[in-house]
Amino acid sequence: MQSTAPQGLKPGFGGPHFESVLRHADDNLILAQRLSAWISRAPDLEIDIALGNIGLDHLGVARALLSHAGELEGNDRDEDDLAMFRNERQFRNLILVEQPNGDFAATLVRSLFIDAYQVLLWRELSSSADKVLAGVAQKGAMEARYHLHHSRLWAIRFGDGTDKSHHRMQQAVDDLWRFTGEMFLSDAVDHEMMEQGIGVDPSSLADEWRAPVTAILEAATLEVPTDDYQRNGGRQGFHSDHLGHLLGEMQWMQKSCPGLTW
Repeated sequence: MQSTAPQGLKPGFGGPHFESVLRHADDNLILAQRLSAWISRAPDLEIDIALGNIGLDHLGVARALLSHAGELEGNDRDEDDLAMFRNERQFRNLILVEQPNGDFAATLVRSLFIDAYQVLLWRELSSSADKVLAGVAQKGAMEARYHLHHSRLWAIRFGDGTDKSHHRMQQAVDDLWRFTGEMFLSDAVDHEMMEQGIGVDPSSLADEWRAPVTAILEAATLEVPTDDYQRNGGRQGFHSDHLGHLLGEMQWMQKSCPGLTW
């Protein structure tokens, strides 16, 4: 029998349903790891607490979806196995979420782009035929609206602030724009999930994402990049060098002491 594993997956790694859930789980796991690095390092206490809470929101989504993915796979792997014992080629997150925190402007712009995307994504997945995914999406939709409100306010405050903050925000927009197109690429996994009433066609969200993001950037006196070049490959396990370093930090304890319990 021919394997149904998507391109870039080894046969037996998991079918399209597993693959689809894993993508959303990995987006949130990696973003949670990035945001957690700001705890005790953010510019002020308000932002420190806010980013910590937003990171926990993403981690909660990741845990629920990784557990669900493990059940779909049927290989007795739980959320910890999937988070801690895969290498970078086995992760399916967007390249955008693995980009370094950089300065606070880079973190804000990355959050703005992904928050606007997840508001739309969770809204659509809230009616998924996969009831577990739908339940996670319904909760995620409420959280994403708060996340976008937060990133929008700070993007405008910094973009329309001092010359220095404006310059840093524009630089972050220019640097990260090239990773936004991947959010809206569709492949065979997406098409099959659409046919089963489980998933959403990412390409259908592109225009609805661009309109509010453009409006926010304009309110922040920032320019939308005109360069058409876009990076992709994260959904197939082809990542930037940054992911390997992130996983090395995130996974070192479990890989050093397998089976460690508290």
